[in-house]
Amino acid sequence: MLGICQIVPGPNVTNLAVCVGSRFCGVTGAIASVLGLSLGPICIVILLALLYDHFSYLESVRGILRGISAVGVGLIASTGFKMLKDEFHYPPSLLVVIVVIIAASYFHLGLGWVVLVASPVALFLAWHKAKR
Repeated sequence: MLGICQIVPGPNVTNLAVCVGSRFCGVTGAIASVLGLSLGPICIVILLALLYDHFSYLESVRGILRGISAVGVGLIASTGFKMLKDEFHYPPSLLVVIVVIIAASYFHLGLGWVVLVASPVALFLAWHKAKR
């Protein structure tokens, strides 16, 4: 059952909840399992949003969130560097990295525009790499 859930698009855990719920109680079980899986995190996020709305003026809360955002940037950068290691096997693909860095940092384009600018270059280079 897990193999099927990994093939179907979407989060594996949610797919597994749908499969298990539908096996035990049909459509009602599938709905109940997905709600049981997602309502807890949704309630936690709503509670955090309410707490932030109430305490956002405190400097300590702002400092905590600045620290959390720095950690997020570090994790994203670390993942990017790990992915960049694989690109050295095909150096022309570094052109996509350069295009993205220039589009985002120099021209201050948003994510959607960066994807629109970099995608044709990435697709062209991937096509050439596949032909090799």
